[in-house]
Amino acid sequence: MPAASGTRSARDRLRDRFFATGTVTQIDSIARRMLRIRIEGDSIPGLAWIPGQHVRVHVADMLQPRSWLRPGDMLRTYSVWQHDDGIELCVLDHDNGGPGVGWARQLRAGDLVSFSGPQGSFVLHDGAYHVFAGDETAAVAFGPMLRALPPAAGAYGVIEAGETGDRLPLDRPLRWQYRNGRPAASSQTLLDALTRLELPSEPGVAYLAGEARTIQMLRRYLVTERRWSRRAVFTKPFWTPGKRGLD
Repeated sequence: MPAASGTRSARDRLRDRFFATGTVTQIDSIARRMLRIRIEGDSIPGLAWIPGQHVRVHVADMLQPRSWLRPGDMLRTYSVWQHDDGIELCVLDHDNGGPGVGWARQLRAGDLVSFSGPQGSFVLHDGAYHVFAGDETAAVAFGPMLRALPPAAGAYGVIEAGETGDRLPLDRPLRWQYRNGRPAASSQTLLDALTRLELPSEPGVAYLAGEARTIQMLRRYLVTERRWSRRAVFTKPFWTPGKRGLD
């Protein structure tokens, strides 16, 4: 549980020495199942962040002995949706949620949140054009990457979501594909949508994110069928069935 705001204890000061800390100022729904959490604090505006990077959030009290019984449940990784005077994270509220979903559901304005980062190499790279493909979890990372592209840069892509209400607002008109009850793991639907994209004849640079097995399928297609260099395809697995710590 997040600590309530108020008088700062020795525990708070110790946490702030090693991690960024802020106060939740707003929680709203950015999509049907996606919560947007805004965190503000004195140290947050000065954080170095590159669009596409993530933070590691403490979703359990790391100084409570009971949390040590399940150390893998203490932290969860979230892409940064927006960074200005504060930082905005998006958390998918799914039915089979683990510690991260439980943390987000209980969070309230005024709660303190600590996190490490931003970090990660899933960021924009130089290329003739840019291709984005993934599911609704990937859209959180894609959003700021698309906003950071120069206006003249070509952007193509497809995002798969459960239904139309799961769409996130993006600055570029990527194609949206809907599962309509089909499984999100090993998604042939998303692979088929990627193969139908009309891309320039020369390779560009691709960003694939979301469910791990689906990403492998998309990467294999670009490398073996489109003859792209492996070094031009960047991947970020956010989740896969049965894998703890990716919720």
